[in-house]
Amino acid sequence: MWVVPLEQLPLWGPSSSEQPPPKPVLTRPTTLRLLITVKAAPNPSARYGETACVGALGLDAPWTGWIRLYPIHFRDLVDDNKFRKYDVVRLDALPARQDQRRESWKPIVGTITTERHLANWQSRRNLLDSLIEDSMCQLNKQARDDPSARSIALIRAADISDLQVRRHPGWSTKDRKKMAGYLNQLDLLEPAQRSPLQEPRFTGTYRYRCAGHQCRGHQQTLLDWEFVALQRHLTQLTDAEAIDQLRHKFLTQLCAADRDVAFYVGNQAARPQSFSIGGVYAPKRPTERYRLRVNR
Repeated sequence: MWVVPLEQLPLWGPSSSEQPPPKPVLTRPTTLRLLITVKAAPNPSARYGETACVGALGLDAPWTGWIRLYPIHFRDLVDDNKFRKYDVVRLDALPARQDQRRESWKPIVGTITTERHLANWQSRRNLLDSLIEDSMCQLNKQARDDPSARSIALIRAADISDLQVRRHPGWSTKDRKKMAGYLNQLDLLEPAQRSPLQEPRFTGTYRYRCAGHQCRGHQQTLLDWEFVALQRHLTQLTDAEAIDQLRHKFLTQLCAADRDVAFYVGNQAARPQSFSIGGVYAPKRPTERYRLRVNR
């Protein structure tokens, strides 16, 4: 069992029950300055062929707090517009009108510019540690009671018992029809040959307890782009060998006892009660000397 001692988390602020502000009503795009925190693996889309969801933290007033960018189709981005996790970016966007989730924005992808990359964990902790919450249980309850409740959070993992890695079952018939319809609609003069999105080889599911006092445990799918990307480098390995490598990276390393582990979680527009893990927040635990200096 991978245990994260709670007494080692003095920097993380208390759990918050505050609701995000109502979704703004804008007729023109506005500029957002964001810290990218999550790049979810792409999924089939009828309109775009494939789309990915990106989670971010708004850095400049009035657009602060958690923000979801959707849709983004990374294969269509030119190199200058591609960005990494923990990049600070600027882009124009509009609140997503067809999505009841308050944090959801529709990006104008061609406007994305990267300002800088936060390369060290301390610069990331300065922005994110105070946002970490104790209770996934409370977040689930809020979503059950109100479909427009908070849909993104960073949840502290009290202990992580397992990462289950299984063979992906393949795209559903519905997903395959989405991609086929999109490819059939492409202009015949399209210069680049498009191919359908390939399903990942494996799926991953974390089993963990949040820091809520009466938590009985959570089981949530891992949708991290990095989890899928690593699989592409393991094609020469057997299933057993590849699974071992994935568990080593995302369980043994990222969830090690010397890390302060939290999960970026988000729900689905169609099923607001269903939360998945978009990424793992896993800075090394600060030393005692550092904690004393910060708490003065």
